[in-house]
Amino acid sequence: MLFKRYLVIVPGIILAFVLYTLSQGLNNIIGIELLGYTKSPISTAMIAILMGIVFGNIFRMREDFLLGVDFTQKYILKLGIICLGIQLKPFEFLKFGTVAIPLIIVCILSVLIIVKLLIKKLKISTRMAYLISIGSTVCGTTAIIATAPIIKANKGEVAYAIANMTVFGIISMLIYPYFANIYFNGDPLFVGLFLGTAIHETSQVAAAGLIYDQQFNSPETLNIATVTKLIRNTFLVIMVPLFAFLYNRNATKTKNYSLLNIFPYFVLGFIGMIIFRNIGDQFFLTENLNQIWQSSISNIKDSAKIFLSMAMAAVGMSTNLKDLKSMGYKPFVVGFVAMITVGLVSIITMQSFAKLFL
Repeated sequence: MLFKRYLVIVPGIILAFVLYTLSQGLNNIIGIELLGYTKSPISTAMIAILMGIVFGNIFRMREDFLLGVDFTQKYILKLGIICLGIQLKPFEFLKFGTVAIPLIIVCILSVLIIVKLLIKKLKISTRMAYLISIGSTVCGTTAIIATAPIIKANKGEVAYAIANMTVFGIISMLIYPYFANIYFNGDPLFVGLFLGTAIHETSQVAAAGLIYDQQFNSPETLNIATVTKLIRNTFLVIMVPLFAFLYNRNATKTKNYSLLNIFPYFVLGFIGMIIFRNIGDQFFLTENLNQIWQSSISNIKDSAKIFLSMAMAAVGMSTNLKDLKSMGYKPFVVGFVAMITVGLVSIITMQSFAKLFL
């Protein structure tokens, strides 16, 4: 019975893997065969999400495929992020974290203030503004879904807010890696911090970091962007109760919520993989064992990129362009301003704190 329950997700997972494989093949044809590079300068993750968008909007998928696609973008994505931890050492995680935290706090406060001012001008609902704010500043769709029942948001408001994260997250995911490389002159620390703070969804940050790594051969940037985003995700534990208090402070009753239910546990898996890597580095010191260990590390790194590219294909297939087209413009104005604000604040703050970072 349990086996049959999980068997239904297999077709969608296979479909995401097929799209990843096609993306990798197309990448090699264009980058290596046509352009003549020894390594393609094009990102497989970027091709995967674009191919997913095209496939998902041309073909109508059956329910059993949709279940697997949803599983891929939720759980295989997290598995990919956990596997990325194999590339880091504990002191690197702490170093990036101490730099990222003040930057994240400044970005969150700035977006909250700007959105607060905007809703008075555009006259959208306070609930909608809260959803867009927490989605833009913390962790996209996950934050929206966690906040919606607490502030009693309706389905339409949730759909609008999620559409914001989808549209502007994908735009920033595809543009920011190239913009950041030019603006920050290829500095891995600044580029990674920018991608980790200026892009909404965990999947989008992971994709942007992977695109940057594949385009500019900078795994360090991918590491920094991932660490920064995971730290942002943990702010969900603070922001959701805060929004619940602010929205319901004049109400007699509030909905119950649990911090345990909203905590992003895959962050612990990511940290666990860092610890696992460093324990292995200490124990497998002989030549034969070290070769096996280094090969295992390489395989886990490759698996992380495959899982993330599969998740990008799944995100693309889940993006319904018709639904986005039918939505009103005002919430999208707020979402656009929130995206620009968090990007500009990230840049300005990093420049202000440059001496501390260096």
